[in-house]
Amino acid sequence: MYRGRFAPSPTGPLHFGSLVAAVASYIDAKAKGGEWLVRMEDLDTPRVQLGAVDSILSDLEYFRFEWDGPVVYQSTRIDAYREALEQLRGKNLLYPCGCSRKDSDAIYPGTCANGLPPGRAARSWRIRVNRELAESTGDFVLLRADGIFAYQLAVVVDDEAQGITDIVRGEDLLDSTPRQMYLQQMLEYAAPRYRHIPVVLGPDGRKLSKQNGAAPLNRNLAVPLLLDALRFLGHQPPAQASIDELWHWAIYDNNR
Repeated sequence: MYRGRFAPSPTGPLHFGSLVAAVASYIDAKAKGGEWLVRMEDLDTPRVQLGAVDSILSDLEYFRFEWDGPVVYQSTRIDAYREALEQLRGKNLLYPCGCSRKDSDAIYPGTCANGLPPGRAARSWRIRVNRELAESTGDFVLLRADGIFAYQLAVVVDDEAQGITDIVRGEDLLDSTPRQMYLQQMLEYAAPRYRHIPVVLGPDGRKLSKQNGAAPLNRNLAVPLLLDALRFLGHQPPAQASIDELWHWAIYDNNR
């Protein structure tokens, strides 16, 4: 069975870019008779905002998203991430790293791959990668210096645990996909199918995001926002319709 998911980070309320991503994954799942799950990626606790989880779930309900099963919270799954890390350590794929973020370029040069340089203490743990990833990203962090498991590891472990078969998300995560596929291979997990959609840009040309001050979803404009999201994704929905009618059109009528 097709099983998709929407996995927001509760670092603030949903915005139009979030809505587009949710709509894309939801339609893809429901139009194919599949399940759609919601997961809260609340692992980066210093960035989690009080009340953001309730706000996100409330907005999803208001826009008539219907998810299957209970919401999963990454903050409750630390033991699963630790177990996966130990599995990789047992395969001699990990090494301690003493570098900070500013010590490395976009592609990690492998400074600590053969041992910590003199005078440096371990800050994080990295995974050794294959040749292709070495040229594009380098060895990447799985356990951060602050003791928080990295996004790349957590999302792979969660997708496997939830039986996710299909992932529809923004193309801003395109460079994460090869890293996640590599982790799936090393952990002997099944590989989901990935699809990436265009990213919504703000007036300044930057990705619409919470960090860039994106406005929260306005429920008073729910129908126009859903219309705009569908149009952004290349659909031509009926202009005069309720939220429920738009969903029916997008899932059923538009896919006949």
